[in-house]
Amino acid sequence: MYHRWERMTFVHWRYRPEQVQALLPAQLSVESFDGAAWVGLTPFLMRGVRVPGTPALPWLSTFPETNLRTYVRDARGRTGIWFFSLDAGRLPATLGGRAGYGLPYFWSGMSVEARNGRTDYRCRRRLPGPAGARCDARVEIGVPLLERERDELAHFLTARFRLFSIVAGRLAAARVEHPPWPLHHAHLDGLDQNLVQAAGLPAPAGRPALHASPGVPVRVGMWSW
Repeated sequence: MYHRWERMTFVHWRYRPEQVQALLPAQLSVESFDGAAWVGLTPFLMRGVRVPGTPALPWLSTFPETNLRTYVRDARGRTGIWFFSLDAGRLPATLGGRAGYGLPYFWSGMSVEARNGRTDYRCRRRLPGPAGARCDARVEIGVPLLERERDELAHFLTARFRLFSIVAGRLAAARVEHPPWPLHHAHLDGLDQNLVQAAGLPAPAGRPALHASPGVPVRVGMWSW
């Protein structure tokens, strides 16, 4: 699959590794940083979704998405992303993500509105539930990070080039190719969410780590075992 991830905000919280490990398949282990597991809420705009050799259809290929994810390692030492949930604003994308990639997609009423250096995200889960799962966020986008500000934590949270899923009862991995994220500072003006709790985690506590990006082009490869 080819597409662009645009108007991305990364909101990350620390969790105890054992809290996150309890929700992972047995084939994966939490990858920690500074002694903590990290859980990320990442709202963004998906644009230009297509398979190789086909054009991107305007309505079908552009929609908001909000992902809840953490960072893991498999028995071979490969690192990547494990998704607890992926809310998408298009029903065909939800069905395709579940059928084609075995990922926990949900169909949701969603919007992304950007103006005057601010991005507003809205998400209301429809199917398959739980009913009432939501994420509303208002983010002020700041100046680009200087090179010296792109520290190890920012790299750990954003430089991810593999995703994992369970397909037909087996652990599968897909490569994700994209250029380095052009990261910006960000300020969270408001957040009303329970997607984290709907995934089975305690409500996040403490100040989150925040990054924003105008986006990158992305290619997601086929599954391998």
